Amino acid sequence: MSPLQPARTRSPGRVILVGAGPGSPDLITLRGVEALRCADVVLYDYLANPLLLEHCRADAERICLGRHGSERVWDQDRINRALVEEASRGRIVVRLKGGDPSIFGCAAQELAALIGAEIPFEVVPGVTAASAAAADAGIPITHREHASAVAFVTGREDRGKSTSSLDYAALAQFPGTLLLYMGTTTVESWSTALIAAGKPAETPVAIVRRASHPDAEVITTTLAEVAQVVRTPRPIRPPVIFVIGPVAALSERLVAPCRTEPEEAGSASSRSLIGRTVWVTRPEEQARDLIDSLRQLGARVLARPAIRCVPAPVGDTATRLLDEPCRFDWVVFNSANGVLAWFAGLERSGRDARWFATAKIATVGRGTAEALRRFGLIADLVPDRFDAERLAETLIEAEHGSLGGSRRALLIRGEQGRATLRERLSAAGWTVDESIAYRTEAVAEFGPDIVAPLDAGRIDWTTVTSPSIASSIAHLGVERLSRTRLVAISPLTAEALERHGLPVAAIASEASDEGLIAAMLDATARDAIADDASLDDRAPDGSAAGAPSTQR
Repeated sequence: MSPLQPARTRSPGRVILVGAGPGSPDLITLRGVEALRCADVVLYDYLANPLLLEHCRADAERICLGRHGSERVWDQDRINRALVEEASRGRIVVRLKGGDPSIFGCAAQELAALIGAEIPFEVVPGVTAASAAAADAGIPITHREHASAVAFVTGREDRGKSTSSLDYAALAQFPGTLLLYMGTTTVESWSTALIAAGKPAETPVAIVRRASHPDAEVITTTLAEVAQVVRTPRPIRPPVIFVIGPVAALSERLVAPCRTEPEEAGSASSRSLIGRTVWVTRPEEQARDLIDSLRQLGARVLARPAIRCVPAPVGDTATRLLDEPCRFDWVVFNSANGVLAWFAGLERSGRDARWFATAKIATVGRGTAEALRRFGLIADLVPDRFDAERLAETLIEAEHGSLGGSRRALLIRGEQGRATLRERLSAAGWTVDESIAYRTEAVAEFGPDIVAPLDAGRIDWTTVTSPSIASSIAHLGVERLSRTRLVAISPLTAEALERHGLPVAAIASEASDEGLIAAMLDATARDAIADDASLDDRAPDGSAAGAPSTQR
């Protein structure tokens, strides 16, 4: 049966196998994004960047097929059954893979199951892990002088085979680059077999682990030494691609970019985050703009929320307010989450932005104002300092001398929010109503994709944008978090970190994405000055600087 042709028997659903490059959320085709946007359910590999799921509809079901080291990975039969069952229910099912589905992606097994069940399907190719890994390491897998051919090779064959399908004699004589997948557990076998078949022991090998992820590593070695490097001093764990051949010695990105001459603090080249890894802890629905800005500055972004926002139970007060016309002089939002939650409530009650017709709107900061703008509304008041105290002052100043004196305000906030704004306005004679629109929940446990790079000191910056996030990450422990630099969005958030005994490396001068980034850039520029000073102090032969590492 051809892709997307109607089945001979009733099968209203369909399956789309979508490939996406490992690591970076940008390595996906436009057709892949379209498929995610129309999906009813997405079954995704843990190697696929979770930011890709932002393309899904809010009501789409998202099912992770397990993670090595934290939860059992689904076997292929279970995946095949799930694809058939979901599509048979009339759903559009996307099978999201990290890499190209047709290159060691088990596409053949999944398509066979779909064809057997007469389920329509489509295959959307992706960026295969081998080419993504080589590109991330700066390795050209073809080269006019060194490699006119490329071979994709598996390091782990089906255990049910009685004999190997790999011809090591032919691979040893292959006139180009060998790109070997899934080879960490069998590294002794394939490296020994290639040498025994005539491949020179000194053949360069590049070990590329977690390509284009924030904790990516590139290690160069030789065919004779690769097994020892993989096993010691610490075992190298998947996902790994081995690049075997002369081109493996040509990597141009084995170490972070270095400066050839001193730079002035604040210069264009020093105002970047190239080579830095930043953990963004914000909830996914708020993180997109910050992530985009960080990546434009060259940072590797690790997006893993430390809290999740959930709608607060709809009580009598909220129901009454939503069902009646707005009778407030001011509606005040303390966060972007409040905006999202309130508009969701308006939609449930059959209303829209016209509910605000007679009121002015204030927001605590620009980020909240931007969330409001997405619903077609422009905030009437945004204070010049983004905290509750300044918002109260600005509101009172804006209404000073107004006829009637007392004003009526509705504060839309989170369950854990402070009472400062209500108290300040009430003391000024305002009548204040409050609606608790959402609450935050701490993430119960952080997976190995956060814990491992933290333990290894590979996360340069961790953004902390609320006291609730400070409390959530505090469970990771002071010792672990001392290996990263914590940047707080405000003095209030910095105080929350300090209450947990956590050191604050920088505080944003303005409680916004721009303020967070500026704080990191300023600290990075100071680091550059300190590095220049240490270079000036090195010995004439440069020995104090040490040898560059081939690991990043």
